[in-house]
Amino acid sequence: MTKGETALFRMPSELAYGVEGMDGVPPNSSVQFEVELISWITVVDVCKDGGIIKKIIEKGEMMGPPGELDEVRVKYTATIDDGAIVAKTPEDGLEFYVKEGHLCPALPKAVKTMKKREKVNLVVQPHYAFGDDKKDSNTSFRSFPQSSVLRIDLELVSFKPVVDVTGDSKVLKKILKEGEGFVTADEGASVTVRYTAMLEDGTVFDKRGLDGTDAMEFVTDEEQVIAGLDRAVMTMKKGEHGLLTIKPEYGFGNAEVKQDLAIIPPISTILYEVEILDFIKEKAPWEMNDQEKIEACKRKKVEGNLLFKNGKYRRAGKKYDKALDFVSGDIPFGDDDLKLVESLRVSCWLNTAACCLKLLDFHRAVNLCSKVLDVESSNVKALYRRAQAYMETADLHLAELDIKKALETEPQNREVKLLQKSLKQLRAESNKSDAQIYTTMFSRMTKDGSTATKRLKIDNVENNNKPLEEVIAMELEETAVSSQPPEEGVAVDSS
Repeated sequence: MTKGETALFRMPSELAYGVEGMDGVPPNSSVQFEVELISWITVVDVCKDGGIIKKIIEKGEMMGPPGELDEVRVKYTATIDDGAIVAKTPEDGLEFYVKEGHLCPALPKAVKTMKKREKVNLVVQPHYAFGDDKKDSNTSFRSFPQSSVLRIDLELVSFKPVVDVTGDSKVLKKILKEGEGFVTADEGASVTVRYTAMLEDGTVFDKRGLDGTDAMEFVTDEEQVIAGLDRAVMTMKKGEHGLLTIKPEYGFGNAEVKQDLAIIPPISTILYEVEILDFIKEKAPWEMNDQEKIEACKRKKVEGNLLFKNGKYRRAGKKYDKALDFVSGDIPFGDDDLKLVESLRVSCWLNTAACCLKLLDFHRAVNLCSKVLDVESSNVKALYRRAQAYMETADLHLAELDIKKALETEPQNREVKLLQKSLKQLRAESNKSDAQIYTTMFSRMTKDGSTATKRLKIDNVENNNKPLEEVIAMELEETAVSSQPPEEGVAVDSS
């Protein structure tokens, strides 16, 4: 039934009063009920074990429920079975972080199922109430048995969402005021903000856009401000007001930093109360014509090159990836631009592969170089960088093939020749290691008197009675030498 519905129910005797009947109802009688559903109370088993039963007295708004990191404001009155009040909040409520909990284990668990302005009645069994734990010394409680069932009339007045910006809880953003719409100031946006920056003890060390100071303007993801502020602003909407808690790793690190209003000690957690006044987002590829896409790709590539030269390989790789977004294979280009676009893709793939090698991401380097070789099968840079990656992943045979092909294309390339020399050394070390393994293995077999070992001893006699270990090592070295390509030189442009 729905609320306000009136219905007529007809029931046979076996589903009514049966063979015994009741006052005014003869035995074996069919009966009719006219029923109106006036209202109901939703009951929720919060933990699915009967430990916390929640009766919804008044439904809340659309906002909610709060998350583990959020700060909530609640009003409650907690009583035990005899009606005695155990705890009660002030008239305007009380704030706490869900993760940190409050009063008893049941409260944060129940709050995480509620919406803003929702009112409920909780019946809490002892193991979710106070159990054997002592009560919070900072609150005024009446003495009561620890095994008491707790009844809590609870309202979720409001909550402030807290976002883990970096995923490691080292930059947290508490939203004090929601922004407009759904669009955020992501990477590359020109933003205007005002803020108050302070230490954990409340000491203000910087202000912008307040008390007569100018607002701050900067471009996100360009290292123009500390990493924590930069990362957080990229998650904010126009008009959003938030409180940032930034750990030293994303702040000023181990250094002592002198600011206009105060000195920031080393290893300081800092707070920014920041409001984003406006931002201008970088155009997306679908908003551009072909020429704009090509120019944007070139610009990002140049920015990546500068970062690479300064040793900022991770950020350089992100710039090259962004550049590729503008010339993606999914985007159609006119025939006149196709050759240039293909050249830009190849260049960005190669540059990103170079970043991956610096960052020890060898598998991605292989994939990127392979993309280049699908387009240009004899591209020496791609062969050279893929061979480097293969050597790092111990795929020496594949590295050898790439070096051989690169030398066929550019026989005098100095850097490829040097890489070939490094590969020979790596092979020799690998063979030496293999020889030691086999020597140990056959030595054990000798002790066990195996037939295979006896055969090796006979072979040893035929080899001028050389020691067994030397015979094995000699055979492996001869195999290795015979597999080496002829020494031909060449060099690659490593830019």
